[in-house]
Amino acid sequence: MTSQILIVEDEPALVAMLRYNLEKEGYQVEEAADGEEGLLKVEEAAPDLILLDWMLPRLSGIEVCRRIRRRPETRDVPVIMLTARGEEADRVRGLDTGADDYVTKPFSPSELMARIRALLRRARPSSAHETLNCGDLVMDLAAHKVWRSGRSLKLGPTEFRLLRYFLEHAGRVLSREHLLDAVWGRDIYVEERTVDVHIRRLRKALNIDGEPDPIRTVRSAGYSLEMADG
Repeated sequence: MTSQILIVEDEPALVAMLRYNLEKEGYQVEEAADGEEGLLKVEEAAPDLILLDWMLPRLSGIEVCRRIRRRPETRDVPVIMLTARGEEADRVRGLDTGADDYVTKPFSPSELMARIRALLRRARPSSAHETLNCGDLVMDLAAHKVWRSGRSLKLGPTEFRLLRYFLEHAGRVLSREHLLDAVWGRDIYVEERTVDVHIRRLRKALNIDGEPDPIRTVRSAGYSLEMADG
């Protein structure tokens, strides 16, 4: 399946160069010349990846990125920020806003293409990874369903995302701050106790028949998903 990439950039020469290199790689390309147009195109049909200029007319790239991350439909779309601002503080600000990568102008087209391929691989795992397993837990990502010991579980959207992240990082201790960033997003302002509330809901759904609790609370550190295989 061909990936669609949206270029949000107001320099025509750069847009032409990007389009040429992207189409040469086999990608479908959409363009937007300012921040407002970029947001409209994202809302109409979420692309597979966005190349987003920092300095844009009407709406800055930083604000576009913030709004993309706030919408559940687009919060997981990979974003590469393109900018002439090369200072470390600017890079940090761009990444903290929710960008997945940061490329300083002028840049090498071949390096940018490599970064795009890497991000798309991470965002679209192969079909072999459509199912996540840990012990007697099974999650079908395509069907958006979860089973424990063959019993179907009813999870809310946040609990589903939480469990998915736990399954993808089984055995690792994950802090509340880490879980907030990964599950709610860097730009969503919620308190750390929110994690505890959803952990309790997830535990209630997982342990309905009195099975051993797979989520371990690690004092002063966070939580870990730990189950015996089988």
